[in-house]
Amino acid sequence: MNDFLLWAIALGPALLAEGLLARYEVLAYGAGWRTPTTALPEGVPYARGAAPDSPPAAYLVYLDGIGKRRVRDSRDGGQLVKALLAAAPELRVLGQVQPYSPLADPLAGRPVWAWLRRRVGLLLFLHNVMQIFVAADHRYRPLYNRAVGTQTATQLELAGYRPGSGVPVVLLGYSGGAQVATGAVDVLHTRLRAPLQLIMFGGFHNGANDLTRAERVHRLTSAYDRVERVGTWIFPQRWPLFRRSGWNRAARAGKITVHRLDPATHVGPRSYISPSAHLPDGRTHLDRTAATVIELIRTRP
Repeated sequence: MNDFLLWAIALGPALLAEGLLARYEVLAYGAGWRTPTTALPEGVPYARGAAPDSPPAAYLVYLDGIGKRRVRDSRDGGQLVKALLAAAPELRVLGQVQPYSPLADPLAGRPVWAWLRRRVGLLLFLHNVMQIFVAADHRYRPLYNRAVGTQTATQLELAGYRPGSGVPVVLLGYSGGAQVATGAVDVLHTRLRAPLQLIMFGGFHNGANDLTRAERVHRLTSAYDRVERVGTWIFPQRWPLFRRSGWNRAARAGKITVHRLDPATHVGPRSYISPSAHLPDGRTHLDRTAATVIELIRTRP
């Protein structure tokens, strides 16, 4: 009990501070107090892979999980994006969108956070977790969706996407990135008039966002993924009882297809993107996830 009290005393103020900061950022966007960042650091391309003048077979936007903290990095050190580019050079891939910042402001670039991260690494985790719950909160969800949807559309245009061109846009969401992906659908459809496909693996989302404008939604999951399972429990809109939720309406419309990636876990050495965990056929979990994503893109109706 003493240990529990110590943790509660330590984490309580941090959680409160993170909750307030997460709400401040989306409200600052809505009030116009700050302008979202559009420029990327020197040397960082707006996209990699196929040249924009071909045009590419599809634009793929990778929305990473809560480990995302800067433009350059991803939870796996960029291995999934590299695997996708190596096996599907016809794709044009963006990985710089900041799913946990309505202002498109990388967390690692903030001086205070750089100092804190060296001393209290847990705060990075708490920051992005709280942003997911703000994005899922019905009071802030429309504004959050508009902020990150607009950020994504802007980055796609800077990467060469031509509105109305008919080139498919694929939103690939990992963990909390699925919440952002489902929320960006309406903005992307309105602004880019693009055919949209959602692919989520280990998706942690509340199921409230309208998916009418998405052509297909692919849910890559595993019986060993406890984090995704928690999401289906804690968000009522994911329950079959709530038939009018965005997720359940899409399911009844036949838009959602489930793909099993057992025995992958959400994180750790046996995760969906593990380069060391092997399947009976010799492939790694990373290889299988990348191959599944590519197959779904290439077999789009």
